[in-house]
Amino acid sequence: MKLIVIHGAPAVGKLTVARELSRLTGFPLFHNHLTVDLVSSLFAFGTPPFVSLREQIWLAAFAEAARNDLSLIFTFNPERTVNKEFVQQTIAVVAAAGGRVVFVELTCSQPELERRMEEPSRKEFGKLASVDQYRTLKSEGAFEFPKLPSDIAIDTTKQSPAAAARLISNHLASL
Repeated sequence: MKLIVIHGAPAVGKLTVARELSRLTGFPLFHNHLTVDLVSSLFAFGTPPFVSLREQIWLAAFAEAARNDLSLIFTFNPERTVNKEFVQQTIAVVAAAGGRVVFVELTCSQPELERRMEEPSRKEFGKLASVDQYRTLKSEGAFEFPKLPSDIAIDTTKQSPAAAARLISNHLASL
């Protein structure tokens, strides 16, 4: 079992690349906004009960997938409301069932990221869709999080989602 964690800044292309990777590999896509939307219907974003329940759901899903030998793709934007222990907890939960976490870092130039930020498709999951709000949050340290491991890093500035997914799929095949 492999848990492919596609991580990076908002608007870097995580969901778009993950959808292409899911199509190529057949692995289900666990888009983190689904959990965020569910939990935020109960608790305000970033509050202690929100953070706790969100991470319990994430970890429970990873553990169940690992126990059932189900590889999956998870999109993740590391930010300050995520507990610092979450990454190590994820690795431990998956490893306990004999699985492996593969970290895929997506990057993008700032001008391209800001261009993508206001694309209408970002509103589908209530994603951050304002360059001004992004800049404010960034300047306030909202996206600060310890650096995640990176088994493969891909700059999506000029790379199509399909090409990025092929690179990831090729990397997975070599493991």
